[in-house]
Amino acid sequence: MLEPTEQPPIRKIRSFIRRQGRITQGQQFALDNHWDKYCLDPAKLLDVEPVFGRIAPLCVEIGFGNGECLAQLAAANPDRDYVGIEVHRPGVGHLMMQLEQAGITNVRIYCHDAIEILTSSLTDDSLSAVYLFFPDPWPKKKHHKRRIVQAGFIDLLAKKLKSGGYFHVATDWEHYADAMLKVLTDDARFRNTSIANSFCPRPEYRPLTKFEQRGLRLGHGVWDLIFKKINRL
Repeated sequence: MLEPTEQPPIRKIRSFIRRQGRITQGQQFALDNHWDKYCLDPAKLLDVEPVFGRIAPLCVEIGFGNGECLAQLAAANPDRDYVGIEVHRPGVGHLMMQLEQAGITNVRIYCHDAIEILTSSLTDDSLSAVYLFFPDPWPKKKHHKRRIVQAGFIDLLAKKLKSGGYFHVATDWEHYADAMLKVLTDDARFRNTSIANSFCPRPEYRPLTKFEQRGLRLGHGVWDLIFKKINRL
């Protein structure tokens, strides 16, 4: 039983199921030969300058899948550094293959739980942007508690983003989009960049994935939200 002065523990969000999936020969080769080059130790606090060889705006993509978007973002913005977080090893291997083939040097990877990385491996007020593209919507009502974008997650973003840094999330589930819009709008630490205080058109910097292009051809909607952390004097 909790003492009167104690606070109940914060429930850990587990927004994913760890599935191994099939690893191709190319992905396995990348995992075996390039892990030390690209992957970071989740037990250590990220020291940006020795890792990237410079100080530059730092952006994070949570759940990068096969790394398609992250590789394109990094290639198009060599003046920025990127950290990708993904628990599935085939996707990590696939991203490393892309980085090697394209000679992209401004990306590092955590193969670990995103909440743990944000909490313990990244310093406060250090991030210029956090991207979350097409997170698992957990469509069944009984599973909504597993959705990553909740008030506790927004608290974590507010700690890790710099003033003026932004959070960009995209989803093809309208119900989830509405829920995320509400939780972000209700937080006074963030400002919606949409003039209408609603959803944003897809910015040019966000690449269209093959999955998204297929959905658009079938008439599926996509909703983008971009919220900026408000500067505090």
